[in-house]
Amino acid sequence: MPQAEFAGLVQIIQWFFLSYFIALNGTYLVLTAISLAVLPRFIRKQTIHKLPRHQSGFEPPISLVVTAFNEEAVIIPTVKALLQIEYHEYEILVINDGSNDRTLDVLIDEFDMVAVPTAFRRRVEHKPIRAVYQSRKYSALRVIDKENGGCKADASNAGVNGARYGLFMPLDADTILNRDCLIYMIQPFLLNPDTVGVGGNVRILNGCGVEGGNLTRVGLPKTWLGLYQVLEYSRAFLTSRVGWNQLDSLPLISGAFGLFNKEAVIKVGGYSHTSLGEDMDLVLRLHRHYRLNGIPYRIDFVADPVCWTEAPETFSVLRKQRVRWQRGLFDCLFENRKLLFHPKSGGVGWLSFPFLLFLEGISPLIEIFGMAFFIVCLYFDLVSFGGALAFLILSLGAGFLLSIGSILIEELSFRTYPKTKDLLILVLGAFIENFGYRQLMSFWRLEGTIKWILRTKSSWGTMTRSAAWSDGGEKAASLPKA
Repeated sequence: MPQAEFAGLVQIIQWFFLSYFIALNGTYLVLTAISLAVLPRFIRKQTIHKLPRHQSGFEPPISLVVTAFNEEAVIIPTVKALLQIEYHEYEILVINDGSNDRTLDVLIDEFDMVAVPTAFRRRVEHKPIRAVYQSRKYSALRVIDKENGGCKADASNAGVNGARYGLFMPLDADTILNRDCLIYMIQPFLLNPDTVGVGGNVRILNGCGVEGGNLTRVGLPKTWLGLYQVLEYSRAFLTSRVGWNQLDSLPLISGAFGLFNKEAVIKVGGYSHTSLGEDMDLVLRLHRHYRLNGIPYRIDFVADPVCWTEAPETFSVLRKQRVRWQRGLFDCLFENRKLLFHPKSGGVGWLSFPFLLFLEGISPLIEIFGMAFFIVCLYFDLVSFGGALAFLILSLGAGFLLSIGSILIEELSFRTYPKTKDLLILVLGAFIENFGYRQLMSFWRLEGTIKWILRTKSSWGTMTRSAAWSDGGEKAASLPKA
């Protein structure tokens, strides 16, 4: 190839990477700006929607579905916390998904549970039920013991079938809910009868304290790895999801914290056994069913109800989680590809779905090969050092700005971390994560993309539960993370 043509090709590739960078980060910045504009005002207005005590009892009852596989280290403080939620009528349904540790035993011992004959319709598919237990201490607490289904979706489907009430909330076994969260989560259902799903805010539990099932202390994780995930969750829930929700294009409700209309979920077939991203797949299937059939509906997000969950703090566990998330992303997009640019798909098919596919989904591929390309060009003097340095500073600055935006939104709206020291640590983490952590995430996500393309055997991986946040100092165990 002549030198002039080669130089022209290099320039075209450079412009491609620059255009991609602008499109990706520009979208993030727009979502952040939307969130910064609407969220503080929304939080101030939310107080008028909280029903007065003398009116409580008119809200529809809710089934809390806790999926558990080998969760003996955390299941007791989690259930104790759920028992103290402020809501007039709800049940707690723990799904023991064939645990081979003492999960079922500790539940039976702690809550005085006995096997009871129970029958319910099998409207979505899951592995057979072995027994149903009822607590003699708490009438609202039951346990469904079933054969292991190999994925969270199977246990969730058992919860859907076993739930007594028309609204259900799927939860992980390591989560702590704020006591008033259900009062806020129910509001979209009360304001709009067409609502089929509502997502809430998820924060990192590592570094916090829980006593007697109550969150008594809010703190930051002790490790940098945990701190970076605090920033990631803040960006995901307080910028991206708030922004997409304002555009009526919310593509995901976290599997750790959402509230759904049971009949709507059954109508689309329940949770998928074949997708590693069963939470996103469910939301996209709901969008696909209602939008493409012209049926009125609403999928919403509210940022004030909070679920606290334990995050991995080892590289091996975090890598498996991120590889699984990336594979799950492409599973969901492929299975729901009919939404893409469909005339009836609205903002989901024309905004969030293309963003997830063409920008965020392939971002690890573009970012890694982009870095390699610029290094090669710099080595062979195909790009000036000043130009490469300027692009690097721009890239790092954009990442830092997005994190600062999420910290600012968190501070203005919730003051979750009121100590000045914590805010300074978050700002420092927002700066340092750009030097190694984000690049590592890109490599792991690229690994997930390659594994999805090659259709290699999928795995949910394991997570070490420390339960360091709970009183009693439960012993850590290697447990799967849904």
